[in-house]
Amino acid sequence: TGTDLSAGRCLGLCACICASLLQSNAVMGKMFPTLSYSAWLIPLALLISMLVGACVGGFNGFMVSRFKLHPFIVTLGTQLILYGGVMWYVSLGQNNSAPIAGLDEGYTRLVTGGMQIGGVQIPNFLWIAVLVTLIVWVIWNKTVLGKNMFAVGTNPEAAAVSGVSVAKTIVSVFVLAGVLYGVSAFVECARVSSNSTATGVNYELDAIAACVIGGVSFVGGTGKIGGIVIGVLLLQIIFVGLNFLSVDQNLLYIIKGLIILLACAIDMRKYLARR
Repeated sequence: TGTDLSAGRCLGLCACICASLLQSNAVMGKMFPTLSYSAWLIPLALLISMLVGACVGGFNGFMVSRFKLHPFIVTLGTQLILYGGVMWYVSLGQNNSAPIAGLDEGYTRLVTGGMQIGGVQIPNFLWIAVLVTLIVWVIWNKTVLGKNMFAVGTNPEAAAVSGVSVAKTIVSVFVLAGVLYGVSAFVECARVSSNSTATGVNYELDAIAACVIGGVSFVGGTGKIGGIVIGVLLLQIIFVGLNFLSVDQNLLYIIKGLIILLACAIDMRKYLARR
C-alpha cells in the first residue's frame, strides 16, 4: 500500500557510485587518485550499487514498520537525504560536483551493446530487464514473501492475526525494491554515460504512473507483474509518440500528471464499487 518517493534519488546516487568506479583510467583520478580501472570493478560496482540500494530500502522499511509512519512521509524525507548524499558524493576529490563521465568502453558495451536478431539490434539492457522481471515474477508469485506482501497490502491486521510478520514483510519488500534500484542504476549509469545530481530525478513518477496504469491499486493487495509490464510499455509508447509529434517537453509533465490522476480516479472508483 506504500509509495516510494525516494526511488529516483536512490537510483541517482547508485548510478553516480557506479560511474565513479567505472571511469576510464584517463579521468578516474579526479575522484579516486589511487584507483585504476579493471574488469573486476564491473561486478564490484554492481554489488555496491545493490548494497547501497538495499540499505536505503531497509532504512525506509524500518521507519515504516517500527514507527508506523506513512511510507509517503518516510520516503519523502529519504529523498531529501539522498539528494544531499549525491551532492556530497559528486564533490569528492577534485571532481568539484562536475558530471561523472568518461566511462570505460568495456562497461558501457556490456550494457548498451547488443545482438543482431533479424537485422535489428537488441540492446543488452533489454535482456537484463527481462531477466530481472522474471526473477521478480517468481518472488511475487511463487514465494512466501510474495504471498505475505499481498496479505499485508490487503489487510495488515488480518495478516498479523494469520501469523504473518507484518514488520518483516514491509522491510523485506523495501529492501527488494532497493536492490532493484541498484540494478537499475548500474544499467542507467551506462545508458546515460554522463551522471550527475540530476540523474534519476522524477523517475519515481514514471514508476508510479506505469504501475497505476498496469493495475496496481493504491489501496493495496492488487497488482500483477504482467500488468506492470503492460503499463511500462503503454507509458513509453505514449511519450515516444508525443516526442515523435514534437509535443513541447514541458507538456509531457502535465500529461504525465493527468495520467496519474486519471488512473488513480479509476482505481478508487473500482475500490468503492467493490465495497
